[in-house]
Amino acid sequence: MELAFIPSPSTGVIHLGPIPLRGYAFCIIIGVFVAVWYGNKRWVARGGRSGTVADIAVWAVPFGLVGGRLYHVITDYQLYFSDGEDWVNAFKIWEGGLGIWGAVALGAVGAWIGCRRRGIPLPAWADALAPGLAFAQAIGRWGNWFNQELYGRPTDVPWALKISEGPNRIAGTYHPTFLYESLWCVGAGFLVIWADRRFKLGHGRAFALYVATYCVGRFWIEYMRVDEAHHILGLRLNDWTAGGVFVLAVAYIVISAKLRPGREEIVEPGAQDDAVEEKDGESVSLDKGDPAEPTDEPTDEPKAESVASEPEPKKA
Repeated sequence: MELAFIPSPSTGVIHLGPIPLRGYAFCIIIGVFVAVWYGNKRWVARGGRSGTVADIAVWAVPFGLVGGRLYHVITDYQLYFSDGEDWVNAFKIWEGGLGIWGAVALGAVGAWIGCRRRGIPLPAWADALAPGLAFAQAIGRWGNWFNQELYGRPTDVPWALKISEGPNRIAGTYHPTFLYESLWCVGAGFLVIWADRRFKLGHGRAFALYVATYCVGRFWIEYMRVDEAHHILGLRLNDWTAGGVFVLAVAYIVISAKLRPGREEIVEPGAQDDAVEEKDGESVSLDKGDPAEPTDEPTDEPKAESVASEPEPKKA
C-alpha cells in the first residue's frame, strides 16, 4: 500500500461552455511566453533591440510545433497508421505528442528565416534564448501530467505518480518522469546562465551547452520510460538520438571556441534609439528623434549664462 504519491488530474480538459480548455496546451503556451520574455531580457542586455526575440519567435514557434509533431508521428507511426488506429489522430496535437528533437530542428529553420529578415546572426539570438527555452521545456513537461502520459516504471517511492485506468495505460504508481525532466530542465537553464556569465559564451555556444545538458538528462530519463517505443540494440530510439545530439553539441562547443573565441558584439539597427537610461528612479528616453521638452520646474542652482553676462566693474 502506497503511503504517499503524486495524484494525477482526473481530466486534462475543462469545458468552458462549448470551449475546451486543455492543460497540455496551456503548459505549452505558458512555456513559450516565459522563453520569449526571458530571452528578450537577455537580448536587450547584450545590446539588442527589445521585441526582436518575439518577432523571430513568430517564425520559430510554428515551425517548432510542426517539427515536434512530425518527429513524434514519424517515430511513433504505429500509434496512428497501424491496424485499428485512426490516422486522423495524428493531427490532434492537443492530446500530446511533441518530439523535442523535431521541434528544435525545424524551429531553428523558422528562427533562421526570422533572423535573416531582421539582419541579425542566428547563433547570437539562440544564445539569448537558450536558458529561457530550458525553462519553457520545464513548464511544458507538466502537460504530460495533465494527459497522464510518458511516465516511468512502476514504483512505490513516496513521490510516485498515481495513474488511473485508461486507454493504453494500467492503473498504478509509476516514476514521474515528467517531473524528473522538468527539474532537470530548470537545472540546465540555471547552468547556462551561470556558464554564460562566467565564460562569456558566444557564437551559439550557450545554446549548444543547453542542448548538451538536456541530452544527458534525457538519456537516463528516457531509459526509465515504459511507453511504447522503437528499440535499437536494446536502447530506445530517443536514447540514441540524445546520445548523437550530445556528441554534436559538444563538438560544436569545442570547434567553435577554437575558430571563434570570445563573444560577438550584437549590433542591431535601431537598438540605440530604443535605449533607456534609469536615472533617479525615472526612465529617460535617449531617442535622438525626440527633442528635449522645456521644463518650468524651479532649480536652486545658478544659471551659468547669468553669471557670465554680468559686466565687470570699471577701474578708476
